[in-house]
Amino acid sequence: MCCLFGLIDYGHSLSKGERNRILTILSTACEVRGTDAAGIAYHSRGQLHIYKRPRPAHAMQWRIPGDAWVVMGHTRMTTQGSEKRNYNNHPFLGRVKEGPFALAHNGVIQNDRSLRKKLRLPRTRIETDSYVAVQLLEREGALNFDSLRWMAEQLEGSYTVTLLGPKNELYFIKGDNPMCLYHYPSVGLYLYASTEEILNRVLRRLRLPFGKPMPVSIQSGGILKIDEDGHISYGEFDDSKLFSSWRWPGWYPYSSWRRFGEKTEEADPYLEEIKSVAAAFGYTPEDIDQLYQEGFTPEELEDALYGRELW
Repeated sequence: MCCLFGLIDYGHSLSKGERNRILTILSTACEVRGTDAAGIAYHSRGQLHIYKRPRPAHAMQWRIPGDAWVVMGHTRMTTQGSEKRNYNNHPFLGRVKEGPFALAHNGVIQNDRSLRKKLRLPRTRIETDSYVAVQLLEREGALNFDSLRWMAEQLEGSYTVTLLGPKNELYFIKGDNPMCLYHYPSVGLYLYASTEEILNRVLRRLRLPFGKPMPVSIQSGGILKIDEDGHISYGEFDDSKLFSSWRWPGWYPYSSWRRFGEKTEEADPYLEEIKSVAAAFGYTPEDIDQLYQEGFTPEELEDALYGRELW
C-alpha cells in the first residue's frame, strides 16, 4: 500500500519554509505505507513540476519554490514495476487539452491490462497498473467531472486517486481506499493524508497555531475538487466495480468509515484496506480475519501479502 499526502495553501498564509517543513514531516510520516519511492507535484511560474526519486521520503529534502501553493505527494510501496526505474514512480504526468496534469494513486487496479487491450491504449514503458488512469484521461482529452467519472468507472479493483490539474486545482477521486482531509478556514489551508492516524500524528508534531481543523467529508464514489481559491465542488461516479462492492456482496470495508475523520469502534481502516487489496491476490476477508485472530499484526499481514506468502 502507498500513501497520498499534500497541502493547499490557498490563503497564502505559510512561508516557503513553513510549507517545506510541513511537507517533510507529512511525507516522512507517510513512510509507514511505503519507503520504496517518493514524489511530489506542484505548479511554479505557470509550469507543472514533478519531482520523484526511488528513495524514502525522509531522504528527499523537499525544497518547493515560494509560489508553490498547492502540492500533491505520494510515498510508494512497490507492487508492480520496479521503483528503480523512476518513470514507474508517482506522480505521473499526463496531458489533456486544458494542459498537463499529475496523478497519484493508492490501491490496486486489477483490469489495467484488459483496458489497454480493449481500448487500444498507446504502448508505454511505464509498468504500473496506476498509469492506466492517466491513459484513460488522455484518451478522453479533457479534465472535468465527466471525464473523471468515466475514468473511475472503467477501473476495477481498489483505489483512491489524487490529481493536480492545469489550473492548480486538486481532485480527489475517492474509491474504497481511505483518505483524510482537514481544513483550516481561518488561514486558508487544507492538509491531507491517506489515513486519519497519519494526519493526526503529523498535526501533533507540527503544533499549528490555527485551532482545531475541520474534517472534509467525501464518500466512496465521490469526486471532490478544490480550486486554487479553496472552493470545493463535488461530483460522483458508480463505484460498483470496486472490490468492496462486487467481490463479496454485502461486505463494505469502509461502510463504517464513510466520512473523513469518522470511524467506529469495530472498524480498523488499516486492516480493512488490507482485506480490500487482498482481493487482487485471491484472498477473502475471512482469510485475513483468520490470520489476524491468530496473532498477525496488520503490518505483518501487509508485508506477507505483497510478498505473496500468506500461506
